[in-house]
Amino acid sequence: MSENLNSKSVNRNKIADFPPMTFIVLAVLLWSTGGLFIKLTTLDAFAVNFGRALFAAITVAVFTYKKGLRLDGFTLLSSFMYAGTLSCFVYANKMTTAANAIFLQYTAPIYILILAPFVLKEKFKFSDLITVIVCLAGMSLFFLEPQNAENKLASNVFWGNIAALASGVFFGLYFILLRHPRSLQKNPALSVFYGNIIIVLLMLPIILGNPPMHLTINDILAILFLGIFQIGIAYILFTSGIAKGVRSLDASIIGFIEPLLNPVWVFLFIGETPSKWAIIGGAIIITAVIFHTLRQNRQLNPKTLETTDAHN
Repeated sequence: MSENLNSKSVNRNKIADFPPMTFIVLAVLLWSTGGLFIKLTTLDAFAVNFGRALFAAITVAVFTYKKGLRLDGFTLLSSFMYAGTLSCFVYANKMTTAANAIFLQYTAPIYILILAPFVLKEKFKFSDLITVIVCLAGMSLFFLEPQNAENKLASNVFWGNIAALASGVFFGLYFILLRHPRSLQKNPALSVFYGNIIIVLLMLPIILGNPPMHLTINDILAILFLGIFQIGIAYILFTSGIAKGVRSLDASIIGFIEPLLNPVWVFLFIGETPSKWAIIGGAIIITAVIFHTLRQNRQLNPKTLETTDAHN
């Protein structure tokens, strides 16, 4: 018995010895597999959305329930924004290419910059305007892509792109609500848990009315991976890395691995090739957001930076 306890203690210590940045990188790598596993399923967007959310909610609850899962109106609003982000992203991946879905979702900073002055009372700067204009220019290039009949995994590029943009809007609103003072004292897992519960409740009537007719082993494994690992475990790893002292700037920059790798996995395993417009537009959006993030960080108070670095 004592040997088992000692073994568990050693395992915990080994996990604790991992560099905090490792948790962030692993989380982002898991996030980047979303497009691949959504496209690997033969299920429609509603079934994928339902299954992923169900197992994600269970996973997040298992790891975070001790911190409390009390629901209030503000958390409910954040949860709906999170649910919208995930749902639109799943639909986008079923309708358009993985590159379009992830790059257009990453237009979220545009909406943050536009809405933050009204919601968070943050000052809108000239550099913010430049970032918004550049991102809008990059965004417009995705709609120059014609429908390709040979690409059976992108059945309706236009409406898939619209869904991806909607995912970005929801993501931006969700992020603003997370930065709101009312969110700072709450368990950050609340909106993730309840957001997935909302998806399950909304998708359930649709699934019951039109249940999947041909559910394969590959479908089941893909859904399990998406819910448990791509959403649930990835969230736990990311928040653990932040809690262990990774700076928000570093986490944000590492986060850009996701949109870069997402279409790469789909290309390598499925053969879906992004259009030239998606590559150019995505490069413009990601570059603009990274530049804006770095510029924002330089404007921080040096004392703030010293305090943040001290945690590493």
